[in-house]
Order: sequence, then structure tokens, then C-alpha cells
Amino acid sequence: MVKGYSRLAAVLGLAALWIASPGAQNRPLPDQDAFLKETRKHLQTDSSVQSSYMYVETRRERKLGKDGRTEEESVRVYESYPGLPGQPRWERLVSEDGKPVAAGNLAEQDRDRAKQATAMAKRLESDPGKERARQQRDWDKAHDERSEAVDDVYIVYAMQMTGRERVEGHDTIGFTLTPRPDSKPKTREGDLMKRFRVKAWVSETDHELVRLEAEAIDNVAFGLGVLARIHKGAQFSFLRRKINGEVWLPAVASYSGSARVGLLWTLRRAGSSEYSGYKKFSVDTSSSFENPK
Repeated sequence: MVKGYSRLAAVLGLAALWIASPGAQNRPLPDQDAFLKETRKHLQTDSSVQSSYMYVETRRERKLGKDGRTEEESVRVYESYPGLPGQPRWERLVSEDGKPVAAGNLAEQDRDRAKQATAMAKRLESDPGKERARQQRDWDKAHDERSEAVDDVYIVYAMQMTGRERVEGHDTIGFTLTPRPDSKPKTREGDLMKRFRVKAWVSETDHELVRLEAEAIDNVAFGLGVLARIHKGAQFSFLRRKINGEVWLPAVASYSGSARVGLLWTLRRAGSSEYSGYKKFSVDTSSSFENPK
């Protein structure tokens, strides 16, 4: 459920082209078309924005009963590092349910990571042209996929400006994004967007997504509906913050809802991911994290 939620959170983050100060309400709202055009220039997946940062991610997952009450909760804390070229991020589990991971387990995780880095270094040494070409192909593919998903935002959604609101100290412009039933997106992400109604808020000065709320207006199937089906009514939210006054990065993502897994089981889950401790990744910072207490 967490992996599926993470993918949906990323998709809905892309889908967003985006409580009030009295003074702000007196100013006329910006022209919607011009504002959306400028905002589009800033749209990208958070994974791409995070690609040069290391951070700590705290994942909470709650198992819910039929009455919505929490029956069980798990908390895992990860250090997250940029992946090797062409690979996903590397996550180092450091704490589980309040207990630090044993030193031996941490060492094993580090050895596995070192093996991957050594293997890539050998490929670069033996045939640098081939390895760099592979990395460039992977980068180009990811870039093209992001661009197509952004294009699908404009294909899928009818967007309506709702007003100026203040979110975490920032003046934002609010929008509702309503799926067009006859839209024909080009990507899998676009197909998912069609099943969610979205409210979003964008920084008025930076044209960056600040906050997002989404609700499934239809069931969402994975694996042709055999692997999993997230039920109508599932809710997702997303909050980003400006870090060091220069870049907007994920702060909190949360979800709640039920899903059918396989043909027999229905799971009811709620959870969140909290992101903290952002540091620009470099050789010097890569070994500077202390395990979260």
C-alpha cells in the first residue's frame, strides 16, 4: 500500500498546478491563463527536485478497522540518498518502531551499497563511453516521461482559480482541478489523474506547488485490477516547504482509504511520510548523518 501511495502522491504532485490574509484579499487576482503558463515552467516531479539532496524520511502506516479506528501502527525511519546514475534512490533503514537498527544490519546495508558503487566504477573504468551513454539514455528517458506527464495535466484537467489564500506564511493562489471525462491522456500517470478530483495551492510569487488535496472519484486499479484496486473515496494530501529560502521540497505526504488486494483481501490503511534534514548531497555530506534518535 505504501509503494502504491507513493506513486500516486508523485502523480498527483505533477497534476497540481498548485488560511487567508486580509490585505491579500484586496489585491486583484492574477490572470489565470498567464499564471498557469508561468506555473507550468516550474512543474517537475519531486523525485527530480530531490535528486541532489539527502534527507530523512519517517514513514508511518496505520492499519484501520472497519470503524476507522487504528488497530496497529508501524513507524520506520530511513536515510535517503541520491541513487547511482540510472538507479532509484538508496534508502538506509535506521529505526523501526522507535528502536534503532542494529549496527550489524547497518553495516550490511552499507556493504551492499558499496558493492553497487564499485560495480558501476568498474564499468566506467572498463568502457567509460558505453557507461556514460547508458546513463544519458536513462536520463533522457526519465526527462521525456516527466514532460509527457506534465502535458497530461493540461489534457486531463479543467482548472479553475478559486482565490488567494495564505498557506504556511505564503500567499498562494488556489485551484480546483476537475477531470475531463472525455480526455485522452498519453501516459499511465494521466490515466490515474482522471480518477482524482484535486484542490491545490501555488505560491503566488514562486509559482511552486505548496499544498495539494486529492480524492478518488472512482476506483483505481493496478495490474488490471487483479493486483490491487484502491477504492473510491481514498484521500491524499501533500505539503511542500521552501528550504533554505531557495528550493521547494516535499515536507509531508499522507493518505487514507481502503483497497482490495488480489481477489480476496480488503485492506484499510492510513499513513504519512515526513521529510526532514535536507542536505545538498556531496562526498562530504554523504557520511555526515547521525542516526535519528
